[in-house]
Amino acid sequence: MTRTSQTTLRLVMPQWQGGDLPAYRVGAKILEALLPDATGPVETIAIPVESDRSEQDGIKARAALLAQLDAAREAIAKHAPEAIMTVGGDCLVDLAPIAYLAEKYEDDMAVLWVDAHPDVMNKSLFSHAHAHVLAMLLGDGDADFTSVVKRPVDPKKVLYVGVNDMMDVEETYLADRSMSVIGPDALRANPQAVVDWLKASGATKVAVHFDLDVLNPVGRDYLLFNKPDAPEGAFEGVATGKLELEEIVSLLKGVAGELDMVGLAITEFLPWDMINLSRTLAELPMVGSENA
Repeated sequence: MTRTSQTTLRLVMPQWQGGDLPAYRVGAKILEALLPDATGPVETIAIPVESDRSEQDGIKARAALLAQLDAAREAIAKHAPEAIMTVGGDCLVDLAPIAYLAEKYEDDMAVLWVDAHPDVMNKSLFSHAHAHVLAMLLGDGDADFTSVVKRPVDPKKVLYVGVNDMMDVEETYLADRSMSVIGPDALRANPQAVVDWLKASGATKVAVHFDLDVLNPVGRDYLLFNKPDAPEGAFEGVATGKLELEEIVSLLKGVAGELDMVGLAITEFLPWDMINLSRTLAELPMVGSENA
């Protein structure tokens, strides 16, 4: 579908509290600089450098995350866009955009979740809310967050691409809801399977969540798994991505050629060399950490 630039909102949300990692803030700001200039409206959500990171009712930085969620919803409502391109930040940045799009397009929209992880945890399992976001969009999870999901996404309208090595609790959650997964090997064997699935879903529109950690971390310093100062074994038991960037670009161009892409979020960009440079520059006189 061809739409005017004025009906597509670019939402820049350098949120880090959902993953409890301040580096996400700098990564999102760098990612926005790397993208072509927006030709339509842009809203940037102000995210503090520091906030209360303590756990409140099972979720770290609850107050900050809810305030940022409200700010994102207000920014979207101001424009009432037909489509939203979101620049993150941790994965929770996609809660407000997809909730808005799901309410707007109802059953005519499918969700394509391109990620190494299914993001269906809850606060009883993990205090970092960025790992809860897809469950929240289905209407499951903490009531303060799910209250913004006026029309929960139908689990049968969600297709995972790239998810692998799930934990038992994740596999059970997806199986109980008959949710679909096309893993890395299956995608390579039949790339057309994604478009075929989307068409079979009956949707004509699609919102895409693209978590960069779906990518193979080898040679990519901008992924969490390549954090330079991570202690040995820090990511043991955590699924890592197995796809290549070219495969994802080809996939999403193919999807956009067949369906109306009304949402695209790019999340979890962590260019560690630049992040460390940012920290060092913040020590300069007249710069200050508040400008990091």
